[in-house]
Amino acid sequence: MKKIALLCAVLVFSAFAGEPEGQEFDGLLTTPGCAAEGSFSSCYLENYSCGSDGCFRKSEPGSMKKVPLALFQHNTGKTYIVDVTKLKASELGEGYNKNGVVIVGTLDEATNTIHATEFKAPPPPKKSFFKGCL
Repeated sequence: MKKIALLCAVLVFSAFAGEPEGQEFDGLLTTPGCAAEGSFSSCYLENYSCGSDGCFRKSEPGSMKKVPLALFQHNTGKTYIVDVTKLKASELGEGYNKNGVVIVGTLDEATNTIHATEFKAPPPPKKSFFKGCL
């Protein structure tokens, strides 16, 4: 009888263990400055290390600055600030300046901030038949 109860408890726990905390938001992961300007494909990667275009000229070499991130949703035109304090910075690198990023978290509507608990990078591009032929 104890084995059956233990087995049921394990099954119930495993069924809920993989559930993400919060709701999913998908879009383009960028900086608030790039989202405000609408410069998505031309947003320089230096924006993710020091905060703005040309900021490397003013910053001390080797110094890191905490740069805010934003999620822009093309279908609604909304931009959300993303609080990534619960995530590892190394995980986010795969999603910088890319579409199809999924942020799981809770939305604070008063500050328009998503408190992220999980990050899902976009899938890699599919191989094209014509790639390399031109």
